[in-house]
Amino acid sequence: MLSLQAGHCQRACTWRQGAVGAIMAAMAGQVRTAYLGLGSNLGHRQGYLARARQLISRLPGTALRRQSRVYETAPVGVTGQPDFLNQVVEVATTLSPRELLVHLKEIEAELGRRPGRRWHPREIDIDLLEMEGVAVAEPDLVVPHPRLAQRAFVLVPLAELAPHLVLPTGQTAAQAAQALRRSQRVEPVGI
Repeated sequence: MLSLQAGHCQRACTWRQGAVGAIMAAMAGQVRTAYLGLGSNLGHRQGYLARARQLISRLPGTALRRQSRVYETAPVGVTGQPDFLNQVVEVATTLSPRELLVHLKEIEAELGRRPGRRWHPREIDIDLLEMEGVAVAEPDLVVPHPRLAQRAFVLVPLAELAPHLVLPTGQTAAQAAQALRRSQRVEPVGI
């Protein structure tokens, strides 16, 4: 049994990564909901998404709560490359946006992503889209994601999980997804 004393885990408590850590953080009032966008257009795309979800669920102080369906989408920015599989996951985390970004970049590297040109083919791409109650504007980290409202491949799965989430544009995720879905191909493929 877990017990708390003055907001700290007693010695008898075993602190583990993942769900137990997130539950303890929630008890201490430090947990935030975050939405992560996952994408892959090289190799076994479904496998990369599944492995990314697994590694995200093992992050310290983080629990993967829900996941959207997987969608096949046309590439944005650079055409002439394979279609992407995209998905959004909802996590509960005690990590700061910076800490979460560092872990997400480590997961990308573990799954074979190497630094390269923007919008080109990749095994995995993991973006921090939104974090509850947080706004960040730094050169290498902007939350909410600066192009969130322009991308159906992110908005459609995000609207599946959080249709009433209000974007910086003032629209809900569902409203923005509906508007973009008419001009950008986003097709569910299941999990």
